[in-house]
Amino acid sequence: MRIVIAPDKFKGSLSAPEVCQHLEKGLQRGAGGNLDVVRIPVADGGEGTLDAAVGSGFTRRSAVVAGPTGEPVTAEFAVRGNEAVIEMAAASGLALLPTGAQVNGRPGPTAAATATSLGTGQLITAALDASCNRIILGVGGSANTDGGAGVLQGLGARFLDSEGKELPPGGAALARLDRIDFSGFEPRLKDTRFVLASDVDNPLLGAQGTATVFGPQKGAAQQDVDMLDAALARFVEVLAREIGHRAIKAAEAPGAGAAGGVGYAAIAVLAATRRPGIDVVLEFTGLAERLTGADLMITGEGSLDEQSLLGKTPMGVARAAAAQGVPVIAVCGRSTLAQGQATAAGFEDVYALTELESNVDRCIAEAAQLLEQLGTQISGRLAANTLSRSATTKEDLRV
Repeated sequence: MRIVIAPDKFKGSLSAPEVCQHLEKGLQRGAGGNLDVVRIPVADGGEGTLDAAVGSGFTRRSAVVAGPTGEPVTAEFAVRGNEAVIEMAAASGLALLPTGAQVNGRPGPTAAATATSLGTGQLITAALDASCNRIILGVGGSANTDGGAGVLQGLGARFLDSEGKELPPGGAALARLDRIDFSGFEPRLKDTRFVLASDVDNPLLGAQGTATVFGPQKGAAQQDVDMLDAALARFVEVLAREIGHRAIKAAEAPGAGAAGGVGYAAIAVLAATRRPGIDVVLEFTGLAERLTGADLMITGEGSLDEQSLLGKTPMGVARAAAAQGVPVIAVCGRSTLAQGQATAAGFEDVYALTELESNVDRCIAEAAQLLEQLGTQISGRLAANTLSRSATTKEDLRV
């Protein structure tokens, strides 16, 4: 039997490659090692996208870049031929904020105002240095609300105040922006295509904009939200003077508000094409091609719930499997879906770690062992179903 395993991460517990590893171990244990298992870790364009790329034949590279507070960090990206995958969180993520930028373990208002996406721009430069001219930018988990100004700075743009002095990093400083100097902007970008892998469809500004909707998650109080939204509006105004009306149009585009406004800079200046993250990942992993001849697909994520039904990883995988007539089951840490919802979503069955261990904290801590148990359980049921079908066929032959 050929089984394709294509899960997302179990957030806070296991990466997607680790989910694949432990699930296969349990499957093989239950089947006596006789299964042909294909592992394809996947993601929805955010955290885990880099792992998915490496699991599909990309090679890890690393570069020392500026973290969200300007402190140097070593960030990884992935390269295959002339294509690169950059996971923004690796350079500019919330998880990289030092304790000094946090209040009670959460991002503080100083971080919300000053965090930068500079390191992401520097990672793009590293990808260009690796001879890449197609760059997939997976966004999500960012610490910044700078409209992608940091990305552009990392690519050679200079953000200047009325006295010609360079602005400090972060979204708040954009309130003092007077002009943008693109004279030193990276020339190789003219021949580079960008894909913005994001499911966020918010615009840059206003009630549904990046500061209003996502700023509080990054430590911004209400006064900070208003200040950042006004500063981003100033950025749009000045950028429009530099590159024309497309800067204004891009601010209203779905996805401009992604990753603290990095989506805006990517669309307006880098001419990025926004696509749903799961579609981008399934494409570069070659999932459809690798499904050929499969008897079963297993997908999943940490929490399988109604949000999952809105186009997250398991749904994308289930659609790909359905297109080839391959049955799909889901594994997860926990599931809040009713049986009817799971069936309508395309899942023949759902296996949750909470079925084995009701204590959620223990599920998270012991996810590896519990996944192996689920894998063994799945193999046992597959074998029982095979024997049942075989017996039915024999009965039919005797009639």
